[in-house]
Amino acid sequence: MPKVKKDEKGKETSIHPKYDAVRVMCACGNNFETRSTHKGDIHVEICSNCHPFFTGKQRLVDTAGRVERFRRKYAKAGEAAPAK
Repeated sequence: MPKVKKDEKGKETSIHPKYDAVRVMCACGNNFETRSTHKGDIHVEICSNCHPFFTGKQRLVDTAGRVERFRRKYAKAGEAAPAK
């Protein structure tokens, strides 16, 4: 059986990817460092500083009254349905 090169921790060096520190940059301006096999910086659109789940500031974006139009439409449909 051929000898396999191992590092000081006992891992086989030929099968494990390089795991280095990378900088993660969010669109909100937040930056943090993590470790990854990805080469170079990572750019994300949303992070834990600006995501509504983590901040508790959830916004309902009503585009041109679509939510209100939906409620009116189905309120009328509920009234017109015959009772069984």
